[in-house]
Amino acid sequence: MEIKNLELPSLNKFASDYLQGNLQAEEYFHYDLSKPGLFQERYKELMTRSFLRDELADYIQQYMSRFSMAAPIVQKNIKALRKADSVVVIGGQQAGLLSGPLYTIHKVISIIKLAEEQEKSLGKRVIPVFWIAGEDHDLAEVNHVYVMKDGHPEKKSYPLYHPFKTMITDMELDAGTAMSWIEEILESYGESAFTNDILKNVRAILEKGETFAGFFAALMNEWFHKYGLLLMDAGDPALRKIESGYFKELIEKSGKITDSVLTQQTLIQENGYKRTIEMEQNAANLFYYDRKKKERTLLERSDSSFVAKNGELSFTEEDLIDVAEKRPENLSNNVVTRPIMQEMLFPVLAFISGPGEIAYWAELKQAFEQFGMKMPPIIPRLNITILERGIATDLAETGLELGNVLAAGTREEQKLFLESVKDDHVENLFNETKLLLTEKHRLISEKAMELDRGLGPMLAKNRDLLIGQLDFIHGKIVKSTMDKHSVILRKFNRVETSLFPIGSPQERIWNIFYYLNKYGPEFIDDFMELDYEFDNTHKVICL
Repeated sequence: MEIKNLELPSLNKFASDYLQGNLQAEEYFHYDLSKPGLFQERYKELMTRSFLRDELADYIQQYMSRFSMAAPIVQKNIKALRKADSVVVIGGQQAGLLSGPLYTIHKVISIIKLAEEQEKSLGKRVIPVFWIAGEDHDLAEVNHVYVMKDGHPEKKSYPLYHPFKTMITDMELDAGTAMSWIEEILESYGESAFTNDILKNVRAILEKGETFAGFFAALMNEWFHKYGLLLMDAGDPALRKIESGYFKELIEKSGKITDSVLTQQTLIQENGYKRTIEMEQNAANLFYYDRKKKERTLLERSDSSFVAKNGELSFTEEDLIDVAEKRPENLSNNVVTRPIMQEMLFPVLAFISGPGEIAYWAELKQAFEQFGMKMPPIIPRLNITILERGIATDLAETGLELGNVLAAGTREEQKLFLESVKDDHVENLFNETKLLLTEKHRLISEKAMELDRGLGPMLAKNRDLLIGQLDFIHGKIVKSTMDKHSVILRKFNRVETSLFPIGSPQERIWNIFYYLNKYGPEFIDDFMELDYEFDNTHKVICL
């Protein structure tokens, strides 16, 4: 493996301007990435604050004790988290089945690599932490992977109908159903020397009675425990006990949080950007979670009360604070309060974000200030594309430029190629014939209509039939041309399917198991051995 660095624009305008230094960072963030000594400044700020370190370390110790593989470095990092001079690099993602899209893996790699980099630079313990977004309830976000079918990517969803807003932490996986689903996915990749071992390993995890989040965590631990990655689940009731006092603060400042986000959004819109977070003036930015029904309900503020959006629940502020103190497992964060809760819990040296996260964190600056906190430096995750050797060959043989493909796919180049190989003489004859036929048919129709106006519908149908037959002949000619050049056109399709499938970057569609099945279990370790720079370039990993 080797890395190529490419300059590519972000698909998100705000994120692109952020990375290129085209906006006033201090209007949106507390730290400017271009400022020298950024992490030293952040470290000093964290050392003025206190955290529930022992409670948090106890929780992570308990959470990760479920995994059979516990590398000494994991235990070392849990122990280091207890010490007042340690900090963390953190990032998170929904618990996608089979780990979800590739960008989840890229985010984990980014967390670990930046932690390693800054530990050397600061001379302090910097611990990589992954925040599993288990409190999310959007099943459609996590229940599928893409596979190839008839030469095209197709979404393959886990067969479960669940109309309730249940936290992913509590969504159980039926071992038999999940295993059959996974076997079909691996079968679509093609059997390899590694397929049986992969299936055996997955089956062993599922037989332990995993949930969506638990299955995800087990995979993350298996792949990254040797690098000291600590895992936590934001939907875990055990974590809520630590968050109890923080929920109380979020409730008491609920109105101020909403006002501050709306004010920040106004600034963002005045500067020409779209707001990312959908919010109304009555937003409470918290969910109530009924653990018996396993139903998550968004709360809104109404005068001095907190009411469920569906009208079935109502709490005074004192009632909700009582819930926070006695039953914190019944509360859950939304997109606004989750980052604030993260900052309250952890000494965050840096937050690893995707492009969309950069945009929505920019709307939270003033909300953080309501708690006397600065948001951490927002560090874009590594953007990575895997370039297989066969695809590199196809690129060379088609004359496609890698950067263009990664930005826009191959459709335009395919059109240009077909234009270059079509028979211009035949095309001219076709166009002339079509014009002539249309004109002569118009003249015949006018004369016929003078004799009998009732012939109009039949004449129109006849004209469409003749033009249709001519188009049919032309289509056959085009198909013959495409068949003649089918080898090169298949190369165009292979390149696009691998690098820019269905009009999206590779990392948003494909799953890591395709590569594990093809290249073996060491594939991720080989990835981790590469040297990465956080220089905002797109990383192409050439296999």
